[in-house]
Amino acid sequence: MRPTPRDLRHVHHWIFDLDNTLYPPECELFALIDERMTRFIADRLALTADEALRLQKRYYHDHGTTLAGLMAHHGMDPHDFLDFVHDISLDRLQVDTDLVAAIARLPGDVYIFTNGSQGHGERVCAALGLRDHIQGIFSIESSAFIPKPQPEAFESFLATHPLNPNQAAMFEDLAKNLRPAYDLGMTTVLVGDHALGNTDAHVQWRTPQLAPFLQHLTGGLA
Repeated sequence: MRPTPRDLRHVHHWIFDLDNTLYPPECELFALIDERMTRFIADRLALTADEALRLQKRYYHDHGTTLAGLMAHHGMDPHDFLDFVHDISLDRLQVDTDLVAAIARLPGDVYIFTNGSQGHGERVCAALGLRDHIQGIFSIESSAFIPKPQPEAFESFLATHPLNPNQAAMFEDLAKNLRPAYDLGMTTVLVGDHALGNTDAHVQWRTPQLAPFLQHLTGGLA
């Protein structure tokens, strides 16, 4: 669904997920992170690669992030985990000039809200050419390692950035992470090839690609 300027004219706070939202999943950047998560678990827990992968996916399903499961069940140091899994090359990322220009034209503040680390967020934003257009990165460290979609993560975000949710829009590639945003009164936008097939009531807008959506929007708001 494409927006009209009137539909989002109330928005003054623009909140974006990071991985697979600000860049397309075709970059397969998260595949590198996923591989390093499996390797970290195998090394630290003395598991085979297959065992580590199964545990990784179970923790992600049960706890929202693999890290949350490792902390809950193994007392894992989150900083060690984050440093290891985000130690990847960003060569797969390219600056999308259309996206940069559209985000630069958004009226109000722009934030990143990610389950990734602060360092990862800063590196990705720099690689995408967005660093100068972001007012803040709210990382997993910022929420005391409580991940989206836990409501506590959103409470922490709003405590750090005391904005009016009714004047905010949140962009995500995972529909489940939009539920708490919707419940708080934010406008919700699901991004990705899967978005148009989504039927969740808490998803208000759907777009396969972020840049054209924002271009259409900011062209009308200008």
